[in-house]
Amino acid sequence: QVQLVESGGGLGQPGGSLRVSCVASGSILTISTMSWYRQAPGKERDLVASIGSGGSSNYADSVKGRFTISRDNAKNTAYLEMNSLKPEDTAVYYCHARIRRTVLSGFHDYWGQGTQVTVSS
Repeated sequence: QVQLVESGGGLGQPGGSLRVSCVASGSILTISTMSWYRQAPGKERDLVASIGSGGSSNYADSVKGRFTISRDNAKNTAYLEMNSLKPEDTAVYYCHARIRRTVLSGFHDYWGQGTQVTVSS
C-alpha cells in the first residue's frame, strides 16, 4: 500500500503565505515526479506545480513567481510554499506522485486526499 498525506494549508490572508506538505509512505521503491494540483468549487482540477526527482520544476502561469515547490527525497516529502496569496488561490490542494513500488512494477499514479486552502481577509 502507498499513501500520500497532505498537511498544512488552512486560512491565509491576501498577500500572506502558507505552506502545504505531502508525505508519501508505504511500500515505495522510487518516486519520480511529485506534483501539486488544485480544484476550486465548480472547476476542474488543474496542475499548480511539479518537481522531478532531480529537482527540476515547472509551474502554472498563474502561480509563477509566487509559489515554490520543493522536495526532500530522503523523506519522500514534497512541499509547496505559497506567497503573495490571492483570493483566487482558494481551492482544495491535492498532492500527486508517480511511484514505483517494486523492481518488477512500473510507475503508477497516487493521490492524496486533499487539503483546503482559503484566502480571505
